[in-house]
Amino acid sequence: MSGDMEGMDHGSGGATSAPSESVSADFNNADETFAMEMIPHHEQAVEMADILLAKEGVDERVVALAANIKAAQDPEIDQMLGFLDAWGVEMADGMGGMDHGMDGMMSSEDMAALEEASGAEASSLFLEQMIQHHQGAIEMAQQELDNGQNPEALELAQKIVDDQTAEIAEMQSLLSEL
Repeated sequence: MSGDMEGMDHGSGGATSAPSESVSADFNNADETFAMEMIPHHEQAVEMADILLAKEGVDERVVALAANIKAAQDPEIDQMLGFLDAWGVEMADGMGGMDHGMDGMMSSEDMAALEEASGAEASSLFLEQMIQHHQGAIEMAQQELDNGQNPEALELAQKIVDDQTAEIAEMQSLLSEL
């Protein structure tokens, strides 16, 4: 199954190299909110993947999934930063009061538990947390699809829904096999 996931990020390649040239300046508040909230959301997913990838004794299928998640979300972060740049919107530092609206975000306690877990426990905990995290991202992307207007942001939101729905199915399957 992980072989299928490697092809999932083809759409972002061209947009990340010169985003401000290819991104439509047509955007609304929903587009801005989507990018501003999805960037730290994706950054946390990459951090979770990095934590897992640094561990010994983790199920190799979970390691492959974590590597695929990181490989897909890093370029999407760059793409969303390109959106904000093209729209003339500054990325706020220390997204302080915003995480109440960012569904699926892990708490510092959740992140510490993942950091401390090892082997099979780390495999299961990563999958459980990432399922929750992806469900939140899908909800955020769906809000963009319902309310956004920027064509590139809408395309990315649909990609997030599609990719992360498939990854959730894979994670649920892996979780049942561990």
